[in-house]
Amino acid sequence: MIPIERLYEICETARRILDGEHKVGRVIARPFLGQPGSFYRTENRHDYAVPPPRENLLPALADEQLDVVCIGKIASIYDSLGVTKDLTAKNNEQSINQTIKALQESTRGLIFSNLVDFDMLYGHRRDTEGYAKALEHFDSRLPEIEKAMRDDDLMMITADHGNDPTFRGSDHTREYAPLLVYGRKARAVNLGTRQSLADIGQTIADNFGLKLVAGRSFLSELN
Repeated sequence: MIPIERLYEICETARRILDGEHKVGRVIARPFLGQPGSFYRTENRHDYAVPPPRENLLPALADEQLDVVCIGKIASIYDSLGVTKDLTAKNNEQSINQTIKALQESTRGLIFSNLVDFDMLYGHRRDTEGYAKALEHFDSRLPEIEKAMRDDDLMMITADHGNDPTFRGSDHTREYAPLLVYGRKARAVNLGTRQSLADIGQTIADNFGLKLVAGRSFLSELN
């Protein structure tokens, strides 16, 4: 109904208005195409975020001259705070390609990738078959990611929320998200049910001799 440039302009105005003591965390420009009853999201999403608290993993790493490579929508979610390199990726395939590219470079620090299709195209849209095919495709490319990893690299696969494509409605689902951790030198261990997503950030910080405010590191369990 309106050009995408106009949508961005509206969201930028909303971002300025939705400020103050009870400011809104994110204003999201989320373009759609299609007709009533069959709209679908495009890849031109843009997030207008409030800068997160300074005491978080990304600036903590950047302050130590470590790389913070963000792939996909990660940089916009964090309002680019602590981001040292932002690699564009608008779908799963591009995110996987950019992740492999970053691993093949002399990166030392964090590579933070988001595979948006699981959320945008399949989870919220309750497309079970599409979700399954996307998982199979990611599985087929995992060996490429593993091959690009160095001996002391650690890969963590997780989610910021559940999005069961078989559940009713289109909102987030479930209280728990999976956590899979792999490294050539990592010990095979059951990490159990973690108390907080912050455990992941604390583990990464711990790896570089840093300490965050929240979370419990599981790095020692992997050694």
